[in-house]
Amino acid sequence: MTAALAAPLFPTPGLLERLRPHAAATALTGCDGCPARALAVCQALADADMDEFGAIGDQQRFAPKEALFRQGDDADAVFTITSGMVRLYRLLSDGRRQILGFLLPGDFIGLAPDERYASTAEAVTPVAACRFDARAYATLAERKPRLLASLRRAAADELAAAQDHMVLLGRRSADERVAAFLIALRQRLAVRGGGAVTIALPMSRQDLADHLGLTIETVSRVISRLARERVLLVVPDGVRVLDAQKLQALAAA
Repeated sequence: MTAALAAPLFPTPGLLERLRPHAAATALTGCDGCPARALAVCQALADADMDEFGAIGDQQRFAPKEALFRQGDDADAVFTITSGMVRLYRLLSDGRRQILGFLLPGDFIGLAPDERYASTAEAVTPVAACRFDARAYATLAERKPRLLASLRRAAADELAAAQDHMVLLGRRSADERVAAFLIALRQRLAVRGGGAVTIALPMSRQDLADHLGLTIETVSRVISRLARERVLLVVPDGVRVLDAQKLQALAAA
């Protein structure tokens, strides 16, 4: 992969701060004050349970391109992302890569149907995450019905997202795929305090193409066309939505 293909789609030094709200609070200091808690599965736990919950995990940091876990590895841990962005992907037998999604603070990953991970989770930006031993986490969830229910909701949301992505790849045009991706990411960033006008895009051109099932040239062509039509404005840290109604209509087509 060339440097151009691996570079961020819209690089800027200020971008990561949008994906790391209150980053200082997530420095490896435990659950107190964690800005991701309100969005994470652990929100279901009462304050009295948090000491027990924190005792089974530890907080870790990952540099860009560093893996939290890899496809085929023993599924011995689960993670809650507390800052940064993670790409989740699967390698096909012929070496091609399909990016399943991009994870943000509050997202939970690592559950596996068997004893091995079915995909790879890799940092796009600098990432902080809470890591928990998978068996200890499962044991705790069995004793905490509210945590177990939260995990089930997270699993249901993941299934729904996978089904939406299947429709995206199978039934939509290139323009519709890009628009739907931008709308969905915009909504997720807004929930995390990232604003609803500018959509931060720290992933590479190849990442976005591998997620949408398109070529890099097609992704670039679609974004350029939306910019010419004044639907989007390309800015250093991503894209700014100029015509939300038109972008939404295209995404819903």
